[in-house]
Amino acid sequence: MPHYAMSLPHAPSNAPKAGDDRFRQAMTASNIGMAIVSIDGIWLEVNPALCALLGYRVDELRGHHYSEVTHPDDLAISQHLVAALVSGALASVDEHKRYVHRDGSEVWVQLNVAVMRDEDGTAQYFISHMRDIRGEREAGMKLSARAEERSAQLDASHRQLQLFADAVAHDLRAPLRSIESFSALLNERAAERLNETDRDYLARIRAAASRMTGLLAALTELSHVTRTQMRIAPVDLSLLADWVGAELQDADPHHRAQISVQPGLQVEGDERLLKLMLNQLMHNAWKFTCERSAARHAAAQASAQPAGEPEPVRIEVFGERSGDRLVLSVRDQGTGFDMRYAHKLFEPFQRLHGPDQGGGHGLGLAIAWRVVERHRGQMRAHSQPDAGSTFTVELPVVSAGEDIPNA
Repeated sequence: MPHYAMSLPHAPSNAPKAGDDRFRQAMTASNIGMAIVSIDGIWLEVNPALCALLGYRVDELRGHHYSEVTHPDDLAISQHLVAALVSGALASVDEHKRYVHRDGSEVWVQLNVAVMRDEDGTAQYFISHMRDIRGEREAGMKLSARAEERSAQLDASHRQLQLFADAVAHDLRAPLRSIESFSALLNERAAERLNETDRDYLARIRAAASRMTGLLAALTELSHVTRTQMRIAPVDLSLLADWVGAELQDADPHHRAQISVQPGLQVEGDERLLKLMLNQLMHNAWKFTCERSAARHAAAQASAQPAGEPEPVRIEVFGERSGDRLVLSVRDQGTGFDMRYAHKLFEPFQRLHGPDQGGGHGLGLAIAWRVVERHRGQMRAHSQPDAGSTFTVELPVVSAGEDIPNA
């Protein structure tokens, strides 16, 4: 916000006198523009540096009003600042301000103005210091222009990369569908004529095609959560968690489930993205709980002990308000993981479990992390091997907008 120098039409009795050699010597020697300005806005004293800055002689400034060399667009602000300084609302001013050089050009300065008062607190005059910042502003503008140009180049690069990724994903899906379809037909029509080794090869082909299809879907999903426009609205996370739990049970009816969801978990955010986050976290809990249950069941059978029924899938979704944030947790009783490798959890393609342990493509938690990041939230995990995991998400209750829209 610009600011302006000011002064009285006649020097107050306690203002520095023209005969004060030390004061005049300090003003004269200074390479920063200095002035004494009256409360009415008249230049009482100006130093050579100020005259050189504005292109005027001393006699062309002294006795004249500051408004004569102030940029017209800054005059209204200047008047408000003068009033604030005199009233005591402002003790001093330290801002950027525009003056007009004698040749008509703009002169940007860093202006510092202090008001001097008498023993009764009455404003007497102003002392102003003005430093030329035109070079700094020009450098800053050039830097800003380069930054904008670089940002535009990055945006274009991101768009090209995204188009390329979408095209690759689209083009790969067609041959994958063919592989899956023909391998399924081969399994139906010729499985009995194949030996055990050939059936194993065929199963591997079908499994690899299925994993590739899942990976492409996850990559598309990660791209979507990164670039889609957020639609902020009140979101009932409890309702979304119930919804996700029902979908998981429908997709895997062979496993019994005990999914507990605390009611009343609400925030502001993008409902589609937050459901996707819950889906990734709860699906993660589901598959590793199923894997642990299956491993225990198989171990019981191998030891010739009564195996009984597999354990039900237990998932808890709960939370609490902490200041202006909701702390949401998703807890399971699955296989867990070693916390020494927790730093890899949310990185794309990082897996702490192999395919035989329920590990997937390594993108699920990265997708959840990106959703939380876009909501200005945080995510962390705590786990112990064979003792389950808890994923905790902190989200603003009231949305503050997106944090890193183009990360």
